Amino acid sequence: MSPARASVLLLTASLAACTLGPDYRPPAPPVGSTAPLTGSDGKTASAQPLPPGWWRLYDDPRLNDLVEQAFAVNDELKVAEANLAAARAIFEGARALQLPQTATEGSATYGRNPTLDTILETEGHEPQDSWLFDATFDVSYELDLFGHVRRSVEAARDNAEAVAAARDGLRVTIAAETARAYGSVCALGEQLAVARHSLGVVQEELRIVENRRAAGAGTDFDVVRSKTLVAQVKAILPPLEGQREAALLELTALLGRTPARAPRKVLDCTTPPQLTEAVPVGDGAALLQRRPDIREADRKLATALAEIGVAKADLFPRVTLNGFYGGASNQITLLGSNSGLAWGLGPAISWSFPNLAGPLARLAQSRAAARGALAQYDATVLTALKETAQALAAYRAELDHHAALAAAASEAGQALGMARDQFTAGGISHLDLLTTEQTKVAADQAVAASDAALIQDQIALFKALGGGWERPEAHPRHGASNASH
Repeated sequence: MSPARASVLLLTASLAACTLGPDYRPPAPPVGSTAPLTGSDGKTASAQPLPPGWWRLYDDPRLNDLVEQAFAVNDELKVAEANLAAARAIFEGARALQLPQTATEGSATYGRNPTLDTILETEGHEPQDSWLFDATFDVSYELDLFGHVRRSVEAARDNAEAVAAARDGLRVTIAAETARAYGSVCALGEQLAVARHSLGVVQEELRIVENRRAAGAGTDFDVVRSKTLVAQVKAILPPLEGQREAALLELTALLGRTPARAPRKVLDCTTPPQLTEAVPVGDGAALLQRRPDIREADRKLATALAEIGVAKADLFPRVTLNGFYGGASNQITLLGSNSGLAWGLGPAISWSFPNLAGPLARLAQSRAAARGALAQYDATVLTALKETAQALAAYRAELDHHAALAAAASEAGQALGMARDQFTAGGISHLDLLTTEQTKVAADQAVAASDAALIQDQIALFKALGGGWERPEAHPRHGASNASH
């Protein structure tokens, strides 16, 4: 059989080659995981899909700007981007193996050449020093009869997608933590404003009591009790101020700044960001497609399955079609002549047979890794569903809590107004007035604290939903993957 005919037969065989190993099929989601996430009331959250950039739902330009700044300067995100660039480069390198590999070599050597000396001696000439020039163009192409290259490309591609999902997960965290820190600054500003207003109220009451004592209508005991309430309200301020400074420094770190360059302009915020509508959460199916940690686990599973195919292909021969063209001569002008011409074409086979212990061990390792990746995927899905349900429950409970506190604060305000009128008319004692004031102060502080809890619960819910930067490509979620082939 001629070399050309043998090459044609090998090429035909490669076209009919098989790809070993299991094909990726998306794992079946747990029963009930694709159900609506809004719960029974429909008020806490809506079934509308979560939009990209959820923080824009607050319609707060400053918050939008802070999140974009955090994205731009975060060092961990820069590391993730570099890792993604490296993974994509590996993928491109793997893809290149599907094409013929080429190399050009050339050399010029002066000295004694054993081959040339042998020829000279055969012809009765003395060995001599001379130049030897050679130049060749080499081509090789793996026929990939068993899918080694194809599975390697799949593994590299899926791994790059897993790294991209990890990058996206980091962006979710950065957006949530930036919004959380900013929300804390604003909420603590509100609590400070409420505390200062309460301080003004009790200080005014103290002035009235002192005037009444000076007029002979009050007692020193009344004055002391009023001063005690004033001191108690004053005591609320330092912890709140310290917590607000800590939240500001947390925001500063997220923006990649030193404490000396803290964005102190945000301290003028005294109202937490507010949503004008129910939180859009979509359904469980969208959650499974959107959460970066689920997408990362899914892509790692696909990578592990592809690596099973790579390991299986290593059990069989690898056939490469090689060729070269060039020349060699002691005169550079003769490289292209018939006397210096060299060329060749033919197959090369490499196989670890009969000692397959190494390839079999790698196959067992890849199968075990795939089983682990499947288990990790299932665990990640359950964790995501749990975190989302917990965040929804906490937010729903805090909404109810806030509504009750707001009603109580409203009632306390009305009671304080009536108590002042009755105290002025002599209908109640100073102790009754003082007690009513304490109730009002406590009610206002409770509402402000609930406002702070609400913004934190909202952000925790958005983080659990896993959105924030773009609309990720959806992967179908049906069928089952087989990690044991």
